[in-house]
Amino acid sequence: MEKKPRVLIAKMGLDGHDRAAKVVTALLRDAGMEVIYLGSYQTADRIVHAAVEEDVDVIGLSCLCGAHLSYAEELRQRMRQHGLHDVLLLVGGVIPQEDVPRLQEVGVDGVFPAGASAESITGFVFANVKAREA
Repeated sequence: MEKKPRVLIAKMGLDGHDRAAKVVTALLRDAGMEVIYLGSYQTADRIVHAAVEEDVDVIGLSCLCGAHLSYAEELRQRMRQHGLHDVLLLVGGVIPQEDVPRLQEVGVDGVFPAGASAESITGFVFANVKAREA
């Protein structure tokens, strides 16, 4: 039996708009993944602690407040400090196209702006988690 990807979904800071994060959580579960939903108002340290405890393959950060660049950079830095070099970091939400290169520079593996299809998200996770296991 193949290992199911383990995905942690969270929102940082004071961004309380969580509907999209809940939708993504459900679509990942429906696709056969194990999903841990931390919810809103998380810190980078809480997210990383949960990722270590839950032994996840992917951290998904949802951001609708415009702070995606600083949140992603802080989260990736904390991930590196805790040895989570092999954990994918995905960012979704209201992401302007011009911010994608900067997100990639700070170590974001996948960017999914508002309107990204379920297939693009699940396909990316399955393809990249399997590639890292191989």
